[in-house]
Amino acid sequence: MAKRYSAYGFLAFVSIGFVLYALVFNYIIDPEAEAFLRHKTGLKRELNLSTWLNVMYIHVGFACVALLAGLLNLSGRVLQKSRALHRANGYVYIVSVLVVVLTSGYMAPYATGGKASSMVFNAINMIWPFMTIMAILSIKKGRIVQHQNWMIRSYAFCFTNMVIHLIAALFHQGFGFTYVTSYTIGVYSSLALLLLIPEIIIRVRSRAQAAHH
Repeated sequence: MAKRYSAYGFLAFVSIGFVLYALVFNYIIDPEAEAFLRHKTGLKRELNLSTWLNVMYIHVGFACVALLAGLLNLSGRVLQKSRALHRANGYVYIVSVLVVVLTSGYMAPYATGGKASSMVFNAINMIWPFMTIMAILSIKKGRIVQHQNWMIRSYAFCFTNMVIHLIAALFHQGFGFTYVTSYTIGVYSSLALLLLIPEIIIRVRSRAQAAHH
């Protein structure tokens, strides 16, 4: 029990910290996204800056909502105290995911790294809603464990941006790769990690539950 709460506490710390960073950086420090856009060279589509920025603001805002809504619904206390809140917050999460995916679909053709990166973002834009829909269908059928597992898989993708930039920073600043190459490596690595890590968590979780029965 203590391990579970410490794991949730760590997740909450990371999630809230990343949300605060994303909001401050994207809306206050660099609202014109100059630091990010300077790496977008050789675009095949002309980028309409004002439209792209507005879409990015929506994308970041709803990504933060999805992160916090998902975090809240992973709390066992919330579920125990108020199923109505858990359900309502679940719908907030679903809507937020769909908005993030739609805005990502607009931004994908302009992704740093070109078509190589765009393909991965388009894949994520299909995988993430699929996992979220599977979570909905599972709970509609009363399959609680399957619902929880699909939500773990879905929630992992809330960290896509964070994982991409951490890996990109590692390869760019740590190993001296160009930023574009580093970012592309980050995009591919994030997809692999965000598919793998939830499966490990689900296995560990199921073994722990089996040990208590």
